[in-house]
Amino acid sequence: MNRYSQVVVIGSSDDNSYANEAYQIGKYIASKGWVLISGGRGGIMEAVSKGAREEGGIVIGIIPESDHESANKYCNIVIPTGIGYARNMINVLSGDAIISIGGKSGTLSELAYGWQFTKPIILCAFTGGWSERLSLTTSIDNRKRDLFHIAKNLSDVYMHLDNVLNKK
Repeated sequence: MNRYSQVVVIGSSDDNSYANEAYQIGKYIASKGWVLISGGRGGIMEAVSKGAREEGGIVIGIIPESDHESANKYCNIVIPTGIGYARNMINVLSGDAIISIGGKSGTLSELAYGWQFTKPIILCAFTGGWSERLSLTTSIDNRKRDLFHIAKNLSDVYMHLDNVLNKK
């Protein structure tokens, strides 16, 4: 039996600047039958979760708190870790691909974990934050540089995601 492809979407819990784009990405993920995983909180995570859930998808929130109620209302599976932001490693390791939208320091830690564990990372360069900053360098250190896939718009996000998951 084949398992579902799992896509982790990362981004700020307190920034809704690109909520519509996150929502559209969530819908796309669910329309392909892939599982959406996020940090399960507000902001970008809630917007992407809403899109996936409305499309009938499986939405998993891996949250830093120890109670299920801390997750956004669109998560249909909640994994409370009780380990704070150390859960960022769990989020990243759960994905076959990572999509980064905007992002502050928490997103940066997830990007660094993704780089460490050689996960394919789609940077939404059009959303600012660490996603844009890293798209300008396409590297965190001197290791293999083809982990970052630069998306200049939603169509690029979908193309890179299809390419990455079809190689799996």
